[in-house]
Amino acid sequence: MDQESIVIVGAGLAAASTVGALRERGHAGPITLIGEESHLPYERPPLSKGFLQGNDEPEDFTVHDAQWYAAQEVTLRLGTAAISVETGKQQVLLADGSAVDYDQLVLATGSRASVGGENPMPGYDLPGVHVLRTLADAKSLRAELTEGAQVAVIGSGWIGMEVAATARQRGARVTVYSPSEVPLAKVFGERFGHYLLELHQRHGVDVRTARAQGIEQVDGHLQVLSDAGSSRADVVLLAIGARPNLQLAETAGLDVDSGVIVDASLRTSNSKILAVGDIAQAFNTRLRRQLRVEHWDNAIRQGKLAAATLMGEEESYDWLPYFFTDQFDLGMEYVGHNSPDDTSVVRGSVESGEFLLFWQDGQRITAAANVNIWDVNDQLRELVGREIPAERLADTGIELGDL
Repeated sequence: MDQESIVIVGAGLAAASTVGALRERGHAGPITLIGEESHLPYERPPLSKGFLQGNDEPEDFTVHDAQWYAAQEVTLRLGTAAISVETGKQQVLLADGSAVDYDQLVLATGSRASVGGENPMPGYDLPGVHVLRTLADAKSLRAELTEGAQVAVIGSGWIGMEVAATARQRGARVTVYSPSEVPLAKVFGERFGHYLLELHQRHGVDVRTARAQGIEQVDGHLQVLSDAGSSRADVVLLAIGARPNLQLAETAGLDVDSGVIVDASLRTSNSKILAVGDIAQAFNTRLRRQLRVEHWDNAIRQGKLAAATLMGEEESYDWLPYFFTDQFDLGMEYVGHNSPDDTSVVRGSVESGEFLLFWQDGQRITAAANVNIWDVNDQLRELVGREIPAERLADTGIELGDL
Protein backbone atom coordinates (compact mmCIF):
# COMPACT_ATOMS: atom_id res chain seq x y z
CA MET A 1 0.00 0.00 0.00
CA ASP A 2 2.87 2.41 0.68
CA GLN A 3 3.88 2.19 -3.01
CA GLU A 4 0.46 2.95 -4.47
CA SER A 5 -0.10 6.01 -6.63
CA ILE A 6 -2.19 8.55 -4.72
CA VAL A 7 -3.87 11.47 -6.47
CA ILE A 8 -5.33 14.37 -4.50
CA VAL A 9 -7.72 16.72 -6.26
CA GLY A 10 -8.08 20.17 -4.71
CA ALA A 11 -5.07 22.14 -3.58
CA GLY A 12 -6.28 23.65 -0.32
CA LEU A 13 -5.37 23.09 3.31
CA ALA A 14 -6.99 19.66 3.55
CA ALA A 15 -5.04 18.51 0.49
CA ALA A 16 -1.74 19.87 1.82
CA SER A 17 -2.39 18.24 5.19
CA THR A 18 -3.02 14.91 3.46
CA VAL A 19 0.20 15.16 1.46
CA GLY A 20 2.30 16.05 4.49
CA ALA A 21 0.83 13.31 6.65
CA LEU A 22 1.31 10.69 3.91
CA ARG A 23 5.04 11.36 3.71
CA GLU A 24 5.34 11.55 7.50
CA ARG A 25 3.67 8.15 7.80
CA GLY A 26 6.07 6.61 5.31
CA HIS A 27 4.17 6.53 2.03
CA ALA A 28 6.89 6.14 -0.59
CA GLY A 29 4.76 5.90 -3.71
CA PRO A 30 3.88 8.64 -6.20
CA ILE A 31 1.70 11.54 -5.02
CA THR A 32 0.09 13.95 -7.45
CA LEU A 33 -1.63 17.14 -6.29
CA ILE A 34 -4.13 18.69 -8.72
CA GLY A 35 -5.52 22.18 -8.17
CA GLU A 36 -7.55 24.63 -10.21
CA GLU A 37 -5.82 27.62 -8.61
CA SER A 38 -2.27 28.35 -9.69
CA HIS A 39 -1.17 29.02 -6.10
CA LEU A 40 0.45 26.50 -3.81
CA PRO A 41 -1.96 25.29 -1.09
CA TYR A 42 -2.64 27.97 1.49
CA GLU A 43 -4.73 28.58 4.60
CA ARG A 44 -7.96 30.52 4.09
CA PRO A 45 -8.67 32.22 7.48
CA PRO A 46 -6.18 35.05 6.76
CA LEU A 47 -8.16 35.99 3.64
CA SER A 48 -10.81 37.69 5.79
CA LYS A 49 -8.43 38.60 8.61
CA GLY A 50 -4.68 39.31 8.40
CA PHE A 51 -4.29 39.44 4.62
CA LEU A 52 -7.32 41.66 4.11
CA GLN A 53 -6.05 43.93 6.90
CA GLY A 54 -2.70 44.23 5.11
CA ASN A 55 -0.78 42.53 7.94
CA ASP A 56 -0.09 39.20 6.20
CA GLU A 57 1.14 38.28 2.75
CA PRO A 58 0.61 34.98 0.88
CA GLU A 59 3.97 33.53 1.89
CA ASP A 60 2.88 33.90 5.53
CA PHE A 61 0.00 31.43 5.11
CA THR A 62 1.21 29.18 2.30
CA VAL A 63 1.37 25.70 3.85
CA HIS A 64 4.61 24.54 2.17
CA ASP A 65 6.87 26.24 -0.36
CA ALA A 66 7.74 24.82 -3.77
CA GLN A 67 11.04 23.42 -2.52
CA TRP A 68 9.20 21.33 0.06
CA TYR A 69 7.01 19.67 -2.58
CA ALA A 70 10.09 19.02 -4.72
CA ALA A 71 11.97 17.49 -1.78
CA GLN A 72 8.95 15.30 -0.98
CA GLU A 73 8.73 14.24 -4.65
CA VAL A 74 5.17 15.45 -5.02
CA THR A 75 3.99 16.13 -8.57
CA LEU A 76 2.11 19.42 -8.76
CA ARG A 77 -0.56 19.99 -11.40
CA LEU A 78 -1.67 23.49 -10.45
CA GLY A 79 -3.73 25.87 -12.53
CA THR A 80 -5.53 22.93 -14.12
CA ALA A 81 -9.10 21.94 -13.26
CA ALA A 82 -10.13 18.32 -12.88
CA ILE A 83 -13.34 17.83 -14.84
CA SER A 84 -14.32 14.21 -14.21
CA VAL A 85 -13.36 10.93 -12.58
CA GLU A 86 -13.41 7.71 -14.60
CA THR A 87 -13.73 5.13 -11.84
CA GLY A 88 -13.53 2.15 -14.21
CA LYS A 89 -10.14 3.26 -15.53
CA GLN A 90 -9.15 4.86 -12.20
CA GLN A 91 -8.32 8.11 -13.93
CA VAL A 92 -8.87 11.80 -13.28
CA LEU A 93 -9.51 13.77 -16.47
CA LEU A 94 -8.22 17.34 -16.58
CA ALA A 95 -9.41 20.39 -18.48
CA ASP A 96 -6.22 20.44 -20.58
CA GLY A 97 -7.17 17.05 -22.04
CA SER A 98 -4.71 14.98 -20.04
CA ALA A 99 -5.53 12.15 -17.62
CA VAL A 100 -3.88 11.12 -14.34
CA ASP A 101 -4.03 7.49 -13.19
CA TYR A 102 -4.58 6.64 -9.54
CA ASP A 103 -4.59 3.65 -7.24
CA GLN A 104 -6.21 5.74 -4.50
CA LEU A 105 -7.95 9.08 -4.97
CA VAL A 106 -8.62 11.82 -2.42
CA LEU A 107 -11.21 14.47 -3.24
CA ALA A 108 -10.50 17.75 -1.44
CA THR A 109 -12.33 20.09 -3.78
CA GLY A 110 -13.51 22.51 -1.09
CA SER A 111 -16.29 25.07 -1.44
CA ARG A 112 -17.10 28.04 -3.61
CA ALA A 113 -18.72 31.29 -2.58
CA SER A 114 -22.44 31.40 -3.22
CA VAL A 115 -23.96 34.13 -5.36
CA GLY A 116 -27.49 32.94 -4.80
CA GLY A 117 -27.68 29.39 -6.12
CA GLU A 118 -29.76 28.66 -9.20
CA ASN A 119 -31.15 32.21 -9.09
CA PRO A 120 -28.09 34.45 -8.67
CA MET A 121 -28.56 37.84 -7.09
CA PRO A 122 -29.10 40.40 -9.85
CA GLY A 123 -25.92 42.41 -10.35
CA TYR A 124 -23.60 39.84 -8.72
CA ASP A 125 -21.20 40.13 -11.68
CA LEU A 126 -20.95 43.94 -11.80
CA PRO A 127 -17.52 45.59 -11.36
CA GLY A 128 -16.97 46.30 -7.69
CA VAL A 129 -19.06 43.35 -6.50
CA HIS A 130 -16.95 40.71 -4.76
CA VAL A 131 -17.09 37.31 -3.16
CA LEU A 132 -14.40 36.01 -0.82
CA ARG A 133 -13.18 32.47 -1.19
CA THR A 134 -9.81 32.50 -2.93
CA LEU A 135 -6.58 34.44 -2.70
CA ALA A 136 -7.46 36.15 -5.98
CA ASP A 137 -10.79 37.22 -4.46
CA ALA A 138 -9.01 38.62 -1.40
CA LYS A 139 -6.45 40.54 -3.46
CA SER A 140 -9.18 42.14 -5.51
CA LEU A 141 -11.22 43.06 -2.44
CA ARG A 142 -8.22 44.36 -0.45
CA ALA A 143 -7.35 46.80 -3.22
CA GLU A 144 -10.77 48.45 -2.86
CA LEU A 145 -10.99 48.63 0.95
CA THR A 146 -9.60 52.13 1.10
CA GLU A 147 -10.01 55.02 3.51
CA GLY A 148 -13.50 56.47 3.15
CA ALA A 149 -14.82 53.87 0.72
CA GLN A 150 -18.49 52.97 1.20
CA VAL A 151 -18.58 49.19 1.64
CA ALA A 152 -21.77 47.15 1.61
CA VAL A 153 -21.62 43.64 3.06
CA ILE A 154 -24.57 41.47 2.07
CA GLY A 155 -24.88 38.74 4.68
CA SER A 156 -24.10 38.60 8.40
CA GLY A 157 -22.40 35.24 8.85
CA TRP A 158 -18.80 34.83 9.98
CA ILE A 159 -17.19 35.95 6.72
CA GLY A 160 -19.47 38.94 6.38
CA MET A 161 -18.90 40.15 9.93
CA GLU A 162 -15.14 39.57 9.77
CA VAL A 163 -14.86 41.56 6.54
CA ALA A 164 -17.05 44.30 8.01
CA ALA A 165 -14.65 44.59 10.95
CA THR A 166 -11.60 44.59 8.69
CA ALA A 167 -13.08 47.21 6.38
CA ARG A 168 -13.82 49.52 9.31
CA GLN A 169 -10.28 49.05 10.61
CA ARG A 170 -9.01 50.13 7.19
CA GLY A 171 -11.06 53.33 7.42
CA ALA A 172 -13.98 52.37 5.19
CA ARG A 173 -17.60 53.16 5.94
CA VAL A 174 -19.49 49.89 6.29
CA THR A 175 -23.10 48.83 6.00
CA VAL A 176 -24.07 45.23 6.72
CA TYR A 177 -27.34 43.90 5.29
CA SER A 178 -28.42 41.24 7.76
CA PRO A 179 -31.38 38.97 6.92
CA SER A 180 -31.98 38.54 10.66
CA GLU A 181 -32.39 41.19 13.33
CA VAL A 182 -29.51 39.75 15.34
CA PRO A 183 -26.52 38.33 13.38
CA LEU A 184 -25.82 34.64 13.98
CA ALA A 185 -28.55 34.41 16.63
CA LYS A 186 -30.22 31.45 14.91
CA VAL A 187 -27.09 29.38 15.39
CA PHE A 188 -25.44 30.81 18.51
CA GLY A 189 -28.35 32.30 20.41
CA GLU A 190 -29.66 35.80 21.04
CA ARG A 191 -27.17 36.57 23.82
CA PHE A 192 -24.04 36.12 21.76
CA GLY A 193 -25.72 37.57 18.68
CA HIS A 194 -26.55 40.78 20.55
CA TYR A 195 -23.00 40.99 21.85
CA LEU A 196 -21.62 40.73 18.31
CA LEU A 197 -24.16 43.25 17.00
CA GLU A 198 -23.33 45.79 19.69
CA LEU A 199 -19.59 45.27 19.12
CA HIS A 200 -19.94 46.24 15.48
CA GLN A 201 -22.24 49.14 16.22
CA ARG A 202 -19.76 50.54 18.76
CA HIS A 203 -17.13 50.54 16.04
CA GLY A 204 -19.34 52.40 13.57
CA VAL A 205 -20.73 49.57 11.45
CA ASP A 206 -24.26 50.24 10.23
CA VAL A 207 -26.03 46.89 10.64
CA ARG A 208 -29.41 46.93 8.93
CA THR A 209 -32.09 44.29 9.22
CA ALA A 210 -32.78 43.99 5.52
CA ARG A 211 -32.73 41.42 2.75
CA ALA A 212 -30.74 42.54 -0.26
CA GLN A 213 -32.61 41.91 -3.49
CA GLY A 214 -30.08 43.01 -6.08
CA ILE A 215 -27.32 45.37 -7.08
CA GLU A 216 -27.42 48.00 -9.80
CA GLN A 217 -24.96 50.42 -11.31
CA VAL A 218 -26.25 54.00 -11.22
CA ASP A 219 -24.21 57.02 -12.36
CA GLY A 220 -20.93 55.19 -11.95
CA HIS A 221 -21.72 53.87 -8.48
CA LEU A 222 -23.24 50.70 -7.14
CA GLN A 223 -26.69 50.71 -5.62
CA VAL A 224 -27.79 47.96 -3.24
CA LEU A 225 -31.50 47.27 -3.47
CA SER A 226 -33.18 45.78 -0.41
CA ASP A 227 -36.60 45.36 1.16
CA ALA A 228 -35.71 48.32 3.37
CA GLY A 229 -34.85 50.64 0.50
CA SER A 230 -31.70 51.26 -1.52
CA SER A 231 -28.31 52.76 -0.74
CA ARG A 232 -25.15 53.67 -2.58
CA ALA A 233 -21.88 51.73 -2.31
CA ASP A 234 -18.42 51.81 -3.82
CA VAL A 235 -17.70 48.18 -2.95
CA VAL A 236 -20.07 45.26 -2.35
CA LEU A 237 -19.22 41.93 -0.77
CA LEU A 238 -21.62 39.04 -1.31
CA ALA A 239 -21.23 36.98 1.87
CA ILE A 240 -24.28 34.77 1.58
CA GLY A 241 -22.66 31.41 2.22
CA ALA A 242 -20.61 28.79 0.47
CA ARG A 243 -21.49 25.70 -1.54
CA PRO A 244 -19.40 22.51 -1.57
CA ASN A 245 -17.84 21.62 -4.91
CA LEU A 246 -19.51 18.26 -5.50
CA GLN A 247 -19.39 18.08 -9.30
CA LEU A 248 -16.36 15.80 -9.41
CA ALA A 249 -17.84 13.45 -6.82
CA GLU A 250 -21.02 13.29 -8.85
CA THR A 251 -19.11 12.35 -12.03
CA ALA A 252 -17.58 9.50 -10.03
CA GLY A 253 -21.03 8.25 -9.04
CA LEU A 254 -20.39 8.72 -5.32
CA ASP A 255 -23.15 8.93 -2.73
CA VAL A 256 -23.82 12.63 -2.19
CA ASP A 257 -26.15 14.52 0.10
CA SER A 258 -25.25 18.02 1.35
CA GLY A 259 -21.68 16.78 0.91
CA VAL A 260 -19.90 13.61 -0.16
CA ILE A 261 -21.05 10.91 2.23
CA VAL A 262 -18.09 9.19 3.88
CA ASP A 263 -17.61 6.86 6.82
CA ALA A 264 -15.63 7.52 9.99
CA SER A 265 -12.37 6.81 8.13
CA LEU A 266 -13.35 9.17 5.25
CA ARG A 267 -13.99 6.42 2.70
CA THR A 268 -16.70 7.19 0.14
CA SER A 269 -19.11 4.71 -1.41
CA ASN A 270 -16.21 3.80 -3.74
CA SER A 271 -13.49 1.97 -1.82
CA LYS A 272 -10.74 3.62 -3.90
CA ILE A 273 -11.87 7.18 -3.18
CA LEU A 274 -11.77 9.31 -0.02
CA ALA A 275 -13.21 12.78 0.57
CA VAL A 276 -11.85 15.36 3.02
CA GLY A 277 -12.42 18.93 4.14
CA ASP A 278 -15.39 21.10 3.21
CA ILE A 279 -17.02 18.50 0.96
CA ALA A 280 -16.85 15.56 3.40
CA GLN A 281 -20.13 14.70 5.10
CA ALA A 282 -18.40 12.35 7.50
CA PHE A 283 -19.60 10.11 10.29
CA ASN A 284 -18.38 11.55 13.58
CA THR A 285 -17.97 8.74 16.08
CA ARG A 286 -18.13 11.07 19.07
CA LEU A 287 -21.33 12.83 18.03
CA ARG A 288 -22.76 9.70 16.34
CA ARG A 289 -23.93 11.54 13.24
CA GLN A 290 -22.88 12.61 9.75
CA LEU A 291 -21.30 16.04 9.89
CA ARG A 292 -19.95 18.46 7.29
CA VAL A 293 -17.62 21.11 8.71
CA GLU A 294 -16.04 24.02 6.79
CA HIS A 295 -13.27 25.07 9.15
CA TRP A 296 -9.48 25.32 9.26
CA ASP A 297 -9.00 22.84 12.10
CA ASN A 298 -11.14 20.22 10.41
CA ALA A 299 -9.19 20.50 7.16
CA ILE A 300 -5.93 19.78 8.97
CA ARG A 301 -7.30 16.92 11.04
CA GLN A 302 -9.13 15.23 8.18
CA GLY A 303 -6.03 15.42 6.01
CA LYS A 304 -4.12 13.52 8.68
CA LEU A 305 -6.96 11.02 9.06
CA ALA A 306 -7.10 10.46 5.30
CA ALA A 307 -3.39 9.68 5.30
CA ALA A 308 -3.86 7.18 8.13
CA THR A 309 -6.69 5.49 6.23
CA LEU A 310 -4.61 5.30 3.04
CA MET A 311 -1.78 3.71 5.02
CA GLY A 312 -4.13 1.03 6.37
CA GLU A 313 -4.19 2.38 9.92
CA GLU A 314 -7.31 2.22 12.09
CA GLU A 315 -8.25 5.77 13.04
CA SER A 316 -11.57 7.61 12.95
CA TYR A 317 -13.26 11.00 12.87
CA ASP A 318 -13.71 11.37 16.62
CA TRP A 319 -12.93 15.02 17.41
CA LEU A 320 -15.20 17.97 18.10
CA PRO A 321 -15.48 20.79 15.55
CA TYR A 322 -13.42 23.88 16.36
CA PHE A 323 -13.18 27.35 14.87
CA PHE A 324 -11.99 30.83 15.78
CA THR A 325 -12.79 34.38 14.80
CA ASP A 326 -11.20 37.81 15.27
CA GLN A 327 -13.30 40.97 14.94
CA PHE A 328 -12.15 44.33 16.33
CA ASP A 329 -11.13 43.54 19.92
CA LEU A 330 -13.05 40.25 19.93
CA GLY A 331 -11.08 37.02 19.88
CA MET A 332 -13.19 33.89 20.15
CA GLU A 333 -12.61 30.14 20.03
CA TYR A 334 -15.50 27.68 19.77
CA VAL A 335 -15.55 23.93 20.25
CA GLY A 336 -18.44 21.49 19.91
CA HIS A 337 -21.61 21.39 17.84
CA ASN A 338 -24.67 23.14 19.19
CA SER A 339 -28.11 23.34 17.64
CA PRO A 340 -30.31 26.45 17.31
CA ASP A 341 -32.64 25.09 20.01
CA ASP A 342 -29.91 24.82 22.66
CA THR A 343 -29.91 27.24 25.57
CA SER A 344 -26.85 29.37 26.25
CA VAL A 345 -25.16 30.06 29.58
CA VAL A 346 -22.74 32.94 30.18
CA ARG A 347 -19.88 32.52 32.63
CA GLY A 348 -18.36 35.88 33.50
CA SER A 349 -19.28 39.39 32.42
CA VAL A 350 -20.39 40.07 28.86
CA GLU A 351 -19.99 43.80 29.57
CA SER A 352 -16.30 43.31 30.35
CA GLY A 353 -15.77 41.61 27.00
CA GLU A 354 -14.14 38.60 28.71
CA PHE A 355 -16.44 35.65 29.25
CA LEU A 356 -17.17 32.02 28.47
CA LEU A 357 -20.26 30.70 26.72
CA PHE A 358 -21.80 27.27 27.02
CA TRP A 359 -24.63 25.78 24.99
CA GLN A 360 -26.78 23.07 26.51
CA ASP A 361 -29.39 20.53 25.49
CA GLY A 362 -31.04 20.05 28.86
CA GLN A 363 -28.01 19.87 31.13
CA ARG A 364 -25.73 18.30 28.51
CA ILE A 365 -23.10 20.68 27.16
CA THR A 366 -23.12 20.64 23.36
CA ALA A 367 -20.57 23.40 22.74
CA ALA A 368 -18.49 26.04 24.49
CA ALA A 369 -16.62 29.20 23.55
CA ASN A 370 -14.02 31.42 25.14
CA VAL A 371 -14.25 35.13 24.34
CA ASN A 372 -11.07 37.12 25.05
CA ILE A 373 -10.04 34.51 27.63
CA TRP A 374 -7.13 32.39 26.52
CA ASP A 375 -5.57 28.99 27.25
CA VAL A 376 -8.87 27.45 28.35
CA ASN A 377 -10.16 25.90 25.13
CA ASP A 378 -8.73 22.49 25.93
CA GLN A 379 -10.59 22.56 29.24
CA LEU A 380 -13.78 23.53 27.46
CA ARG A 381 -13.31 20.66 25.02
CA GLU A 382 -13.22 18.26 27.96
CA LEU A 383 -16.50 19.65 29.29
CA VAL A 384 -18.45 19.18 26.05
CA GLY A 385 -20.72 16.17 26.37
CA ARG A 386 -20.94 16.32 30.15
CA GLU A 387 -24.12 17.08 32.08
CA ILE A 388 -23.68 20.06 34.40
CA PRO A 389 -26.43 22.32 35.81
CA ALA A 390 -26.52 25.76 34.20
CA GLU A 391 -26.20 27.56 37.54
CA ARG A 392 -23.00 25.67 38.23
CA LEU A 393 -21.56 26.57 34.82
CA ALA A 394 -22.32 30.24 35.46
CA ASP A 395 -20.75 30.26 38.94
CA THR A 396 -17.29 31.84 38.54
CA GLY A 397 -16.54 30.89 42.13
CA ILE A 398 -16.12 27.31 40.91
CA GLU A 399 -12.90 26.70 39.01
CA LEU A 400 -13.28 25.30 35.49
CA GLY A 401 -11.32 22.25 36.50
CA ASP A 402 -13.76 21.57 39.34
CA LEU A 403 -16.95 21.66 37.28
